[in-house]
Amino acid sequence: MILYTCGQRDKHAAIGHACGRAAKALDEAGYEYEIRDMPGYRMVPWTWGQRRRGRDEVKELTGQIGLPVLALDEGRTIVGSGKIAEWAKAHPTVQPEIGGG
Repeated sequence: MILYTCGQRDKHAAIGHACGRAAKALDEAGYEYEIRDMPGYRMVPWTWGQRRRGRDEVKELTGQIGLPVLALDEGRTIVGSGKIAEWAKAHPTVQPEIGGG
């Protein structure tokens, strides 16, 4: 499992950065995953050239260059922090115990 991010996954998670939200959702669901930081930032115009040139792997997987992208081991991809979070919540690595005693 690979999470493609812009590199802003930790320090900006608290203020709502999309890559941080995706990483946090995977962490909370108990996943271990590889992180691949891609160049360029949407809100920083002087990085747009490297953003277009440096995200060929993401474009090949999804047809677009937006991040975050989660590539599952089976070959499926999930694009966007909201969809990644929904998927992680619906597929936690450990199922909660039901009932008790």
